[in-house]
Amino acid sequence: MSSAETVLVTGATGFVGSVLTRQLVDKGADVRIFRRDTSSLNLLGVYAERVDHAVGDVTQARSLYEAMQGVERVYHVAAKVSFGPGEQEALRRVNADGTANVVNAALRAGVSRLVHTSSMAAFGRPEEPGGTIDETTEWQGAPHRSAYARSKRRAELEVHRGIAEGLDATLVNPSLVFGVGGPDTNTRRIVDAVRSGWLPAVPPGGTNVVDVRDVAAGLRAAMEHGETGRRYFLGSENLSWKSLTGTLSEAFGVDPPRRTVPGWLLTAGGVVAEGLSAITRTRPFLTRATARTAARTYRYDNTRARQELDCTFRAFEKTAFHIADELSRET
Repeated sequence: MSSAETVLVTGATGFVGSVLTRQLVDKGADVRIFRRDTSSLNLLGVYAERVDHAVGDVTQARSLYEAMQGVERVYHVAAKVSFGPGEQEALRRVNADGTANVVNAALRAGVSRLVHTSSMAAFGRPEEPGGTIDETTEWQGAPHRSAYARSKRRAELEVHRGIAEGLDATLVNPSLVFGVGGPDTNTRRIVDAVRSGWLPAVPPGGTNVVDVRDVAAGLRAAMEHGETGRRYFLGSENLSWKSLTGTLSEAFGVDPPRRTVPGWLLTAGGVVAEGLSAITRTRPFLTRATARTAARTYRYDNTRARQELDCTFRAFEKTAFHIADELSRET
């Protein structure tokens, strides 16, 4: 990347975006961040003073076009992550329509390259139980797929529409991202639950996990080496929830959860948690959508990212102990 090039990062004040911004600045890039006027700069820390600020919203097309003036490359990281009830419209507006606005602004502004941050939620599911999922697994629009997954799938289609109109863009699909982040980060809630020692049981399923630092590095690798229109899964280890929480427990020096919750009971808990959240107007720790996902075991293959982008991924044990070390310094 030429030092004269300006790169724009949407979602730069968020979990993944802030780590990416820090890495870009450390590599000598001229960075402009796109953020809302109400966004907290806490995750950026002193780096907030080392970047140019463009204020706007991905739902406001004009603000995106103005932010892209003089920009050569764009990392689109901004997104809404929610699995709660009643969020369908907000997810569509931010993730799908917002990505359409990013694509349109990039085309109009003459951006040379875009990296879009999708999710493993946008992948299809294997035909055979226990099958492995990768970038080629075809999407099935089953009714049980979450509103978040559908919104990320639609966002990918907007990127491909932009490519058909002449945009040079590639896509990355991170798995479940762990790092310190802020208290409201989805995986930070898992970390804090384990850390507190009050998590008595875990779901029966499993998923893939990845360190946020490796996701940011993967985004940078995709910008340099990713093929136009190609997806790259950014994930490290396939772990059961028992193994995942056990590793976190070891890192924090607390007893691990001893029990496994049956799938039917987990789903029932999601229904109850959603009901309580509606009454208390708080964010539910568990929803029906997350319960369904957590009760199943999904396995993913990161071969493409390793071979084509030369990505490397930390073992989750290293991630867990890094999180524990960082959080110990905050107390």
